[in-house]
Amino acid sequence: MKSVIEYDNFRSYMQDFYDNRKRTSVFSWREFAKLAGFTSPTYLKLVCEGKSGLSQIGVERTAAAMGLVGFELVYFRALVLFGQAKHDDDKKKAYAEMREIAKAHKVRILDGETFKFYESWKYPVLRELASIMPGAKPLTLSRMCHQEVTAMEVREVLHDLVKMGLLKKTGEDVYEQAEKSLEGSAEALPVAIRTMHRDMARFAEGAIDRFNAEERNITGITMGLTQNSYQRVIQILADCRRQIVDVVAAEEGAEQVYRLNLQLFPLTAKKSEVGDEQDV
Repeated sequence: MKSVIEYDNFRSYMQDFYDNRKRTSVFSWREFAKLAGFTSPTYLKLVCEGKSGLSQIGVERTAAAMGLVGFELVYFRALVLFGQAKHDDDKKKAYAEMREIAKAHKVRILDGETFKFYESWKYPVLRELASIMPGAKPLTLSRMCHQEVTAMEVREVLHDLVKMGLLKKTGEDVYEQAEKSLEGSAEALPVAIRTMHRDMARFAEGAIDRFNAEERNITGITMGLTQNSYQRVIQILADCRRQIVDVVAAEEGAEQVYRLNLQLFPLTAKKSEVGDEQDV
């Protein structure tokens, strides 16, 4: 069985632990729960199915039942926090701790690079900018960005992008984009992408006053939708993104890095969520 530090989902680890024990010995959910000191024989099964969670005490009991000690115990604590935290800041702190533990023990945590790329606007922007400005020094690239970034940060990001395989260094301060896609799990990737969306939404708000109408295009529609029409609009937006990617890919010699946000979100509750009320 894999080490716990190769997981980014504590429920998956617990399920794998159970399955492994069951294959090699007489083991049941009742026995697992008993080892962890829980009175309900199905409690840990419900946890693995996502129907229940682990309290702080429950984390310690479950870890002890699985024989986790030392850095693996510390990792499991962070893993549970990452899986159960309600706020992205808490998830990010837990994930950072998981990455540090994995790195210290020379284990490449699943989605570590993907998380890092999507967590900051600097990575996608500098990946595009460096490739269209061959020979540009980090200080020049930093001054090209409308958002604040230092030359040292640019240098570090470029180093990371090469390490990730997303840029190829072909000469002194000369980079080409590598044809590599980043894929992430359902646990780690949404946290990083939400951070990216927040940053880009904030930048879009600033662009309203920062750039004149010839340099930006910001439009919107306020509309009533059914669930069916919502799904049709989503498909149209997906087709639109693909067409835009084709347009960009067909033309060489980019001059500037742009960001396109497509935002569709509810402004009201559903009619079915609000009962009829009489004015008094």
